[in-house]
Amino acid sequence: MSTSTSDWGGPSDQLSAAIEYHIVNALGWTQLRPLQQAAIAPVRSGADCLLIAPTAGGKTEAAMFPVLSNMVDDGWRGLTVIYVTPLKALLNNLHPRLEIYAAWVGRRVGLWHGDIGDGERRRILADPPDVLLTTPESLEAMLVSRRVDHRSFFATVRAIIIDELHAFASADRGWHLLAVLERIQRLAGRRIQRIGLSATVGNPDEILTWMQGSNTQTGVDRQVVADRGGTASAPDVTLDYVGSVENAAEVLSRLYVGEKRLVFCQSRAQAEELAFELRQRRVTTFVSHSSLSVDERRQSERAFAEARDCVIVATSTLELGIDIGDLDRMVQIDAPFSVASFLQRLGRTGRRPGTVRNALFLATDLDNFLRAAGLLHLWSRGYVEPVLPPPHPRHIAAQQFLALALQEGRFPANGWHDWWSGCAVMDDADEVLDYLRNEQYLVEDGGFIFIGPAAERDFGRRHFMDLLSSFIADLELRVVAGVREIGSVSPLSMTRDVVDGRKPLLLAGRAWKVQSVTWQKHEVVVNEDPEKGKVRWASEPIAESFEMMRARREVLLGVDPAVKLSKRATVRLEDGRLLHAEHVDDGGQVMQRGGMGVRFWTWGGLRANQTLIAAMGLADSAAASNEGILLPFEIGVGDLRRADVLEAVPWLAADAVAGLKFSAALPGALAQQTLAERFADRAGALRIATDPVALVPNSRE
Repeated sequence: MSTSTSDWGGPSDQLSAAIEYHIVNALGWTQLRPLQQAAIAPVRSGADCLLIAPTAGGKTEAAMFPVLSNMVDDGWRGLTVIYVTPLKALLNNLHPRLEIYAAWVGRRVGLWHGDIGDGERRRILADPPDVLLTTPESLEAMLVSRRVDHRSFFATVRAIIIDELHAFASADRGWHLLAVLERIQRLAGRRIQRIGLSATVGNPDEILTWMQGSNTQTGVDRQVVADRGGTASAPDVTLDYVGSVENAAEVLSRLYVGEKRLVFCQSRAQAEELAFELRQRRVTTFVSHSSLSVDERRQSERAFAEARDCVIVATSTLELGIDIGDLDRMVQIDAPFSVASFLQRLGRTGRRPGTVRNALFLATDLDNFLRAAGLLHLWSRGYVEPVLPPPHPRHIAAQQFLALALQEGRFPANGWHDWWSGCAVMDDADEVLDYLRNEQYLVEDGGFIFIGPAAERDFGRRHFMDLLSSFIADLELRVVAGVREIGSVSPLSMTRDVVDGRKPLLLAGRAWKVQSVTWQKHEVVVNEDPEKGKVRWASEPIAESFEMMRARREVLLGVDPAVKLSKRATVRLEDGRLLHAEHVDDGGQVMQRGGMGVRFWTWGGLRANQTLIAAMGLADSAAASNEGILLPFEIGVGDLRRADVLEAVPWLAADAVAGLKFSAALPGALAQQTLAERFADRAGALRIATDPVALVPNSRE
C-alpha cells in the first residue's frame, strides 16, 4: 500500500516521500494523529516549537518525522539532531523505536548516557550518528572531556528535541540544559532549532519563550502546537476511601481481575507495603521506584508489559513517557500534589481503540482523601498548574563558569557573554564571577580566566565529576528515627525552634524532637517527643500550592468534585466537612482568637503562609502549616493588611544551602537568598493578606 501527497497535506505541510511511504507500509497507519499533522509545517519551517499532547499522544513522532524529513530533503550530514530526555530509562525505551524510523531513510541513532560503555562511546566519537539520544549531564561531560573534540563533534548540530520539557523547566536541570545548549550553539556557529515536547501545561507560551533562550533575540518563528484530546470521551474517574494500604490491597485484589493495573503510590515505603500486601493476596505484582536497581526496574517493567492479569506498583518513576505497554486501569493511592501529575498518570490509560482514560483514587486517610477531592475539583474546572522555572539560578551560573573553563582551558575575562548570548541563566553572572575570582575558584591571568585552586579543592575530586552530577529538583528532607524512615518534609518545616529542638516536628500523626539535621544528606534524625500530647496545631510538612489548598477549602464549603464518589467517599466527605466546619466560612478566611494565640485558617499552602510570616517579621513567633498560621495573640487583621509581601522570603536555616547544588561557589548570603526565594509564594501571600477575613470564636480552646 502506498499513499499520495494529497493524503498527507499540501506542499507546505507534507513529510518527505520516504517517511510517508514507511508510515503507511511499515507502521500500517492510514493517517497521522492531529498533533502529528499539525506539527509538520512549523517543525519543517525551522521554527522553535512546543508540541503539547497527553501522555502517549504521539509527540515523539510529531517531532521526529518532520525533522527526519528535513534531514533527508536538505542533505544534513553528521550529528545534526540531539534528542534529550530527563531519564536514562526513557532514552533506553526510545532508542529502538527511533533507530527504526531513522533506518527508513538510511540514517543512524546513537545512545549516550552514564550506563553506556567506553567501547560504544568510542564508536560514536569516531563515527557520529545522525541523531544522538542523551541527557544534559552527558552533553556537559562531552563538552569538558579531553577525549572529545567538541568543536568538531557539535559543529553540524541543527536541531534539538527536548522530551518531557515540563520536567526540565520546573527544576535546575532545565536551566543547566539551556546553558549547555547555548554553548553548543556557539560551537555550531548557527541557530539551533529547539523543539520541546510536553504534557499539558498551564502556561505554554511562557515555557516556549523560556526554552528558546537566546533564540528570542534572533526573531525566529515560534509556535505552540497542542492536541489537548478534546474530542476523546470524558475520562472515567472515581474517588473512594479505604482507610489503609492493607484495605487498598484488598480492594485491588478483587477489582479489575484479569486486567493490567498501574498503581501509583506517593512514596517508596507505601509502594513496597502495597506490593507486599498484594502478593499476600496472590496478585501478580511488580514494583518500580527509584531505590530499586536499574536492572530490577527494567525486569519489572518488561514483565509487566508482557503480562495481562497483573499489577505494577510505582512511584513517579513511571509518570513520564516510558512505554510499559497497554494498560487497562490507573489506580492512585492517596493523591499527587498537582493536577499536571494527575494528567500524566491519567494519560497512561485509554490508548487502545474503544477504551477510555480512567482513574480510581483510593485514599488511606482523611487528609489524603481531602487532597484528592480538592485536586479533582481543580481538574474538573480545567485548571493545570503553570510550569515555573526556579528563580535566580545563580548557582548554575557558577557551575557554567567552571565548566566553560574546563571546556576551553581558558576564556576571555571580557568575552564570556558570547557563550551564553544573554541566556537568562546568566542574569546575575557578574556578581557570581566576581565572587569566583575573589575566592580563587577561578583565576585571571593576561586577560583570560582559568580554573583556580579553590575549584580544584572543592570540585576537583574524580576529575570534576561533582560539576556534572545530577541536580536537586525539589529539596526535601528525609526524616529518620533510628533505622526507620518516617517520611519527608519541606525545609520550610525546619523553623528555628524546630531545628534547635525547642519545638517538635509533626509528621505521620506524631511529634518528633529533632536530634540533628544533615543538609548535605538531606536527612533529619529525630526521636519521638514524649510531650506530643501538648501539640495542638496540626502540620502538613510537604508544601502544597495555594491553588490546591483553596480548592480543598471549596470542597469543605460544600462543592463536590465532579467525579464519581463511592458510598464510602460520600460519607467521608461529610465527615471531613464536619471536622473542619469551624475552619472554613463563606465570609472569608477564618481567624480564631484563643488561649494559644490566633489561629488563622488561610488554606493558602505552606509557602504562601511562610512568606506572609516573613513579611510580618514573625519568623520567631509564628508557626505555619498548609492549612494556616498560628500567630501571636496580639496580631489582628490590620497587621495582615500592612504586611509588605513584595520582597518577602521565608526563613530558612543558613545550613540549608548545603542542599543547593554548587552553593559553595556562591557567597553565603547570596546562596541563602537564592534558596529562600525558591520557597517564596508572594502571590499567594498577597491573596491571604488582602482577602476577606471572618472573625469567629474558637470553641475548641
